[in-house]
Amino acid sequence: MKNDKPQILLTNDDGIDSPGLWAAAESLSEIGYVWVAAPREQYSAAGRSMPLSSDGLIRIKELVVNGKEWKIYAVGGSPAQTVQHAIFEIMPTKPDIVVSGINYGLNLGQGITVSGTVGAAMEAASYEIPALAVSLDTAKEYHLSYSNEIDFNVAAYFTAYFAKQFLNKELDPLVQILKIDLPTNATKETDWEITSLSPVRYYVPDPPKRKSWDEPASLGYKMQEDASLFPERSDVHTVLSKGIISVTPVNLNMTSKVDFSKLKKDLS
Repeated sequence: MKNDKPQILLTNDDGIDSPGLWAAAESLSEIGYVWVAAPREQYSAAGRSMPLSSDGLIRIKELVVNGKEWKIYAVGGSPAQTVQHAIFEIMPTKPDIVVSGINYGLNLGQGITVSGTVGAAMEAASYEIPALAVSLDTAKEYHLSYSNEIDFNVAAYFTAYFAKQFLNKELDPLVQILKIDLPTNATKETDWEITSLSPVRYYVPDPPKRKSWDEPASLGYKMQEDASLFPERSDVHTVLSKGIISVTPVNLNMTSKVDFSKLKKDLS
């Protein structure tokens, strides 16, 4: 290992076998030493959860991807737990940056708290490690897949680009996470803009269709089709209406920006 290189922890929520993970690994290897530690299994929609049922087992694998040998770590846990295991058990030093992705499907608006991709980045941010959460727009049928039909090359290019910027530039300390969402037809020439989280849900719950509560069922989801609902400069509007890349600065401070004195009076 070359210790003079930036130490990059790469993880995801789709699992260790995801092609999106490996596209990111290859691009990031051009700017630093990449440690690949990802959930052993599919862990989408886990948020920043810490399931008590996780076994925490770590399995080392040797893989050859595009002619390059990789030592990787498959972790029995959620994305956030994987970040913890990597920091405390796998890596000899704290990573300079954590990259989560590349995810099959967008992570937009207030739904990011559900996302395991963003959850891993949030866990990194809690240790004051800068983090990226990268997602690519795909059709719904690919969201939980390991399909090789998806081309991650452009998303991988921008993953390395923004990771390099985050490493080399002194950004505002309030920027703990950069959430990157790419339209499906993005190219290396596609423009990007700084966005805010949409206050309107993009993923809408799809209630079970069953005749009795005794029938097993789970809530599904569908995407909001009315693009006019999403404000300009929001992440959803930027990706879906403008067709460019959304870059959303995120931090863990969820305290409402209200007048505390007024609120105390209102509650008294």
